[in-house]
Amino acid sequence: MVKNLNVELDGEKIISDLSFEVKEGETLMILGPNGAGKTILLRTLMGFLPFKGDIQWKEGIRIGYVPQRLPLIKDIPLSIEDFFDLKKVTKKKIIDSLNSVGIKDPSLLKKRIGAISSGQFQRILVAWGLIGDPQVLLFDEPTSGIDLGGEETIYGLLEKLKKEKGLTIFLVTHDLSIVSRQATNVLCFNKKMLCYGPPQETINSQNLSQLFGEEISFYQHKHE
Repeated sequence: MVKNLNVELDGEKIISDLSFEVKEGETLMILGPNGAGKTILLRTLMGFLPFKGDIQWKEGIRIGYVPQRLPLIKDIPLSIEDFFDLKKVTKKKIIDSLNSVGIKDPSLLKKRIGAISSGQFQRILVAWGLIGDPQVLLFDEPTSGIDLGGEETIYGLLEKLKKEKGLTIFLVTHDLSIVSRQATNVLCFNKKMLCYGPPQETINSQNLSQLFGEEISFYQHKHE
């Protein structure tokens, strides 16, 4: 539960009077324009930044974090195994984590990060976030609709992991197409809350126009 959260950095108010609640097993999707403070919100929830207000996690909760795609790291001469060694975990845990995101070939560990595809790299980042068997996964802006192999996208992988592991997910995204399918609740956020609630109640042209500062058409697709 988050109540009256305020974050100020270098004299600038980044988050103002934000309150919301996420229950176990739910998916909260966080929408907002660039510069809204979405990444700052995730870092604050993890305890990395000072804040005023109240953040309550279940005692002993394990939290994983998948950062925004890291283009610069692909230029660093690290193997995938070197990258995971930064976590200081056993090779078995690394392989188990890779297996959970569909990477079954252990020889991939010896490849340089810069030599793998974008889809493989996105899987690697998810596996990185799953090290430590978290109960909550914070996911910061995956590449929209990226193909991970076959027809599976990053959102399909997250939905699969949620079901298999019982994850609670906080997902920062710009992809409106998956919100109505996967979100339990949506937080429309630009330094302060603009709307919050189930997607069928919050995702409409009026709220999106207020959020992004321009007229946006949004069509709810009905499924048979």
